[in-house]
Amino acid sequence: MAIRNGKSQTQFYGYPQPREAPETAPYTAPPANNPVVRGLPLSIIGTLSTKVNLIPSFLWTNTGFGTLRQIKDLDNYEARYDPTVIRISSSVDDKQNEESSTTEVPPSPNPHYSSATYTKLYTSNKTTPSKVIEGLLSRISSSKLHSTAFLQIIPEKVVAAAEASTARYAAGKPLSPLDGVPVAIKDELDLDGYEKSLGSPLDFTRKEGGTSWCIRKCEEAGAIVIGKLNMHELGLDTTNNNPTHGTPLNPHNPHYYTGGSSGGSAYAVASGLIPIAHGADGGGSIRIPASYCGLYGLKPSHGRISISPTLSLASSNGVHGPIASNMADLELAYRILATSEKENPVSALFAPPSPSPTLSSHKLKGERYIGIYNPWFDSASPSVLSACKAALAHYTSPAGGGYETVSITVPHLHSGQLAHAMTILSEISSAIPSPPPSTLTASNKLLTSVGARTPALDLLLAQKLRNLLMQHLAYLFQKYPGMLIVTPTTPNAGWRISGGEGDLR
Repeated sequence: MAIRNGKSQTQFYGYPQPREAPETAPYTAPPANNPVVRGLPLSIIGTLSTKVNLIPSFLWTNTGFGTLRQIKDLDNYEARYDPTVIRISSSVDDKQNEESSTTEVPPSPNPHYSSATYTKLYTSNKTTPSKVIEGLLSRISSSKLHSTAFLQIIPEKVVAAAEASTARYAAGKPLSPLDGVPVAIKDELDLDGYEKSLGSPLDFTRKEGGTSWCIRKCEEAGAIVIGKLNMHELGLDTTNNNPTHGTPLNPHNPHYYTGGSSGGSAYAVASGLIPIAHGADGGGSIRIPASYCGLYGLKPSHGRISISPTLSLASSNGVHGPIASNMADLELAYRILATSEKENPVSALFAPPSPSPTLSSHKLKGERYIGIYNPWFDSASPSVLSACKAALAHYTSPAGGGYETVSITVPHLHSGQLAHAMTILSEISSAIPSPPPSTLTASNKLLTSVGARTPALDLLLAQKLRNLLMQHLAYLFQKYPGMLIVTPTTPNAGWRISGGEGDLR
């Protein structure tokens, strides 16, 4: 599809038809129909849910998943399971993008080391990657707090990568601004020689071995992969409470969760161990821990970052991206992770990431809009609203770009939440043995049992609603070209571990 913007016209693959959805009542926070249980009652219900079908069936209905059948608007939409939308660039765009990918990383105001800090230290011969890794491995192994963030480290592999980087700097031939920079990956991808458990007691390691494409690109850029990071079991919640492998605590306040499911990634960066970590996001799993830990996280477009040959547990929801301590490193990591894979039919269609806008090039002509859906925006806590409104005040000022805020509507928003939850639960449940293994946590035995009860009809209705929402967003972008839709990342500033240590068992 072609989208016209001024005199230029941009081609897209998979772009939804712009179509305003029928208006619905404004969003209101839904009631919590299912009870909150913990401890022994949760353990009993979790076990029973794998043996008594009535329990997950009741919870599936009580959650409201079946209410999508009541939305008559869905009769006028086809199901859309694949949300991939790709901007098709011209050869001129590709050349400009490739040239921009070697841009040097500016210094960061963050107190922790950035990739630029490491590069400066290496090129000035003040230290070497080998010395950095020696100290870092010692720091991780000597601290329970730090080591809990990692599920597996193979020291000899890390040391060998550091020695190779040290030799390149000694020869004056670093591979990229990421050469010698310590990074780590969430245990959702494959790393040759390492196990993969998805933060669970189960074994998801590829028998064929190998490393996921995007991580290979990081290694080829000289990054030193420290190891595999902790995550919420199967990625099925947003606290990163992991009784099996341990729960990383928020570095800013140990009485709070890091957020999840990329909690190990957020901990490792927020504690200053590494400047960049890989994360994965199917429902907030990069954005939530980045927010709770005061970091920068990016959930890229669906399909933008290739993980071949790794299989995704939630192929129509999950994406992969970086978490970093500063924006410069977030961009650097994204550019490398987003390297197109020519053998991957989806990844191959993506052009390299667009050039970084300079201050002068960012001064676009014409109106610029920030879209706000007020009923959703205003449901955040006062402290979060205060921070978000301060940001909006900046961006609507001349110094911040002079954006105009416009009020928008997003219909069926709560139903969209249900459709998303139903879809991702069904996808992940399909990858788990049935009934769920007894070694899973009680909450995930329950969740996967519920997900496995989804009828085909309701799953297809969820995809119809996906299409309705995508088409409505396309309509909004057509009405307000270049609009940024802004919302709080999370409705609260943090998630307290309300039950103390008892909640972490």
